Amino acid sequence: MADKLPLEITPQDVKKKLDAGESVRLIDVREIKEFNHCRIEGAELIPMNTIPQNLAALTEQSQTTPLIVFCHHGGRSMNVVNWLRQQGVANCQNLTGGIDRWSLQIDPNVPRY
Repeated sequence: MADKLPLEITPQDVKKKLDAGESVRLIDVREIKEFNHCRIEGAELIPMNTIPQNLAALTEQSQTTPLIVFCHHGGRSMNVVNWLRQQGVANCQNLTGGIDRWSLQIDPNVPRY
């Protein structure tokens, strides 16, 4: 990739990409209980502690599709994005503010907790 992606992406920018039909992969790194409570439509649950065992698949997917990683408020997912980038996965970004900010700014039907 010629230009390095910014480390973070706002919920508004993700929504624009989705609305434009751009291919992005939403990766939810929260725990199953959190995912069962609320989720962003189309997101795939890969809990933070299972990211290393999913590295090969994520690396392959990132070759063609940007990975947008999120958690509750953005802390865990920022750690995951930093780790993925250290492993050579450059095509990934952290969703600023996590699912909480998504609920506040994009989809109020996503319950907050």
